[in-house]
Amino acid sequence: MGESSILWLRVATGLYSLGLLDAIITVLRRREQLFRVALAAFGLGALFHLVSLVEQGLLQHHLPVNDIFETTSVCAFAITVAFFVVYWRYKTESLSIFVFPLVFVLSLVAALRNPVPGWSSEALRNGWLSVHIVLILLGYAALLFTAVAATAYLIQERELKRKRAQSVHRILPPLGTLDELISKSLAAGFTFITAGIIVGSIWAFISYGSRWIGDTRITISFVTWAIYLALVFVRVGAGWRGRKTAILAIIALLCSAVTWVAHAHLGSRLV
Repeated sequence: MGESSILWLRVATGLYSLGLLDAIITVLRRREQLFRVALAAFGLGALFHLVSLVEQGLLQHHLPVNDIFETTSVCAFAITVAFFVVYWRYKTESLSIFVFPLVFVLSLVAALRNPVPGWSSEALRNGWLSVHIVLILLGYAALLFTAVAATAYLIQERELKRKRAQSVHRILPPLGTLDELISKSLAAGFTFITAGIIVGSIWAFISYGSRWIGDTRITISFVTWAIYLALVFVRVGAGWRGRKTAILAIIALLCSAVTWVAHAHLGSRLV
């Protein structure tokens, strides 16, 4: 991509980050405090994004979809336009919990194409990688708590339907407590894993340029994050509770286990 086109895209990504911040605050505190500001920043980011795409299209004389980075950029912009159309028509804010983080991550990936100077020191490189690993591990730990609470929820719900509640009440917390634990651990896990994805993407970009995006294990990580994002949306945005969320939490944990296995021997290659 052209230098100025990349610049406008990175400006758009910076503005989209306010949408990500709003989504995280909404998930953690279950209150929409920055939505108006985030929406304005998101709209301004879409304008810069459009400038980037038009400039790149004029340079190439066709729609800029030559590689995964350009295609990701176009996809992010299309999702942004679709969100504004739906918001203008229905005035619903719940979709922002899903769309804001998704567009930011897609735009971030698209913006990490042109190479930059490498790490100034090996210690900084290893330290940045360690931050990424710690954030991901914290996210997995929170997801594990979510899945355990979800399993306990399903067990207790089944026993209640069979009218054998006394046997499980002595061991398991009430359904309301489990539901609250699922909410809090899910929110914490999403925050940690999202931060880990961002830190890891920047680390890989500085270390390997654009080559990192083609690694299958990286793709698995982004797919797992997308599933986690969908889980957060149906929990917070769509208002799912109880059994449906419990099943989705277990599915998300299984996907994280697949990601963990895929990365089992990656550490020795990266450090």
